[in-house]
Amino acid sequence: MMQTKQLLLLAASFLLCFGCKHKEETTATEETVAEVQTPVTVTEIEKATLAEYVELSATSAFLQNNFIKASANGYIKSVTIHLGQRVGAGQHAFTLQTKEAAALGNTINRLDPSFHFSGLISIRTTASGFIQELNHQVGDYVQDGEQLAVLTDAKSFGFILNLPYELRGYVGTGTSLEVELPDGRKLPGRVSRMMPTVDSVSQTQNVLISVSPSTPIPQNLIAKVRILKAQRTNAVSLPKEAVLADEAQEHFWVMKLIDSVTAVKVPIIKGMETPERVEIIRPEFRAGDRILLTGNYGLPDTAKVKITKGDE
Repeated sequence: MMQTKQLLLLAASFLLCFGCKHKEETTATEETVAEVQTPVTVTEIEKATLAEYVELSATSAFLQNNFIKASANGYIKSVTIHLGQRVGAGQHAFTLQTKEAAALGNTINRLDPSFHFSGLISIRTTASGFIQELNHQVGDYVQDGEQLAVLTDAKSFGFILNLPYELRGYVGTGTSLEVELPDGRKLPGRVSRMMPTVDSVSQTQNVLISVSPSTPIPQNLIAKVRILKAQRTNAVSLPKEAVLADEAQEHFWVMKLIDSVTAVKVPIIKGMETPERVEIIRPEFRAGDRILLTGNYGLPDTAKVKITKGDE
């Protein structure tokens, strides 16, 4: 009898321990299920105008220089310009005194003061621009036709774009292009000239973009030019963060919510792509479909999620 009671007590203890252990395992399982709910944010399909651009570099340049030259043999008596100065057409630049005038000028004036002989020759600029080179100073002796200074022609200023020839179909004479300077300023430009040669190594063609800046722009400044390749209006698109891809960038998909806590993998075919958005060609999503925006990376084909921001 005593042995039977001991067996019953042992069995009851075993059942009690088993029940407690089962309850603990059930609680742990429920906690594990709760833990795998990935926090995510969602977005929806939008129709927008998408444009595809190619960004190239362009360098500022003066295509034409004017040379200020001596018109006679003589000595430079004065210089009224300096290096880097912006000058206008017809502005006084140099004063020359011929060698003969320097030797005979005072003698003639002593013989006849009313003659006012000086032998001074004024040399003026022929165009507006910047003084790029200054080759002589006061007191120098120069010969007729000798170069005194180099003047850049302001009217020949523009940006030289090295255009890959495969993009020739997108750019032509008269095409409007926007030039973005390193300081963030954007200048409207227009293609005024297409050079008739192509670089044999890089296979690029020089294109001159004319601009009208409100302030002077230095030569050899590198700016950015965007060339429009394609544009599509009312394109069905998603933010770029919502589109996932494999390592080879061959297959693309999104994670779509089918209820408030479940997201499934949906393969897509994408079209035009911009830095911010991606066009979705197939499948056709409906208005109101919720697509995971963040927290979608690395999720399995079917995943439990928890929306932390956006419509639930």
